[in-house]
Amino acid sequence: MRLLQIDAFTSEPFRGNPAAVCFLDGERDDRWMANVAAEMNLSETAFLLPRNDDWSLRWFTPAVEVDLCGHATLASAHAIWSENVSGADELRFHTRSGVLTAKRAGDLIELDFPAKREEQIAAPAGLLDALGTTHATYVGRNQFDYLVELPTEAEVRNLKPDHAVLRQLPVRGIIVTSRGDGEYDFVSRFFAPGSGIDEDPVTGSSHVCLTPYWAQRLGKNEMSAFQASPRGGAVRVRLDGDRVKLGGQAVTILRGELLV
Repeated sequence: MRLLQIDAFTSEPFRGNPAAVCFLDGERDDRWMANVAAEMNLSETAFLLPRNDDWSLRWFTPAVEVDLCGHATLASAHAIWSENVSGADELRFHTRSGVLTAKRAGDLIELDFPAKREEQIAAPAGLLDALGTTHATYVGRNQFDYLVELPTEAEVRNLKPDHAVLRQLPVRGIIVTSRGDGEYDFVSRFFAPGSGIDEDPVTGSSHVCLTPYWAQRLGKNEMSAFQASPRGGAVRVRLDGDRVKLGGQAVTILRGELLV
């Protein structure tokens, strides 16, 4: 089975978010896919299986299967096109979050995801202390994650969370964000120790929450975003009704065969 490692949401090798993409030769059980993902030990491993003219797509971290993953979907589309598996201008993926699409948009790949809006909540006990901050300007939650806005980009970049405490929270992860100080409209970081990832380098699925959040506050539907992890990555986002368009680039780092 063909297996690739791809850096997503970047045009440069060794930046953005790495994902493994496996082209399955047939149906495989959940335990087998979980073992492959643990072996790859990346934030996500995507498994692709042809489904008529579409694709079945599933995502696994080294610890759990997830319902939505942006960077591994971007990596999957890049893998299909760069490996000449399909010449279709638009790809359709059947996932646990419904049908998702990817299409070419100039030098970007644009994904079409459902918006996942948050609602404001009181900060859960221990959340801000675990993040290492005391003065969030907003705390919310959607079906996956907590969303925490901080006053400045510098505070987002300088956070040093206590991942052991964050691991106890009953959510997939914690999105921390602020307005951008320079070329980007907003910046963010994403911590998901409960899903086996202390800090994710670039998280497409967090931007399906961040996009409607910042669209309302900034008064525009198309924005540039930067995830300020140590690797870093840029995402072009656009709010389209109840959908979010995520644009990014990807680079193939490794190509091989899975022998088991």
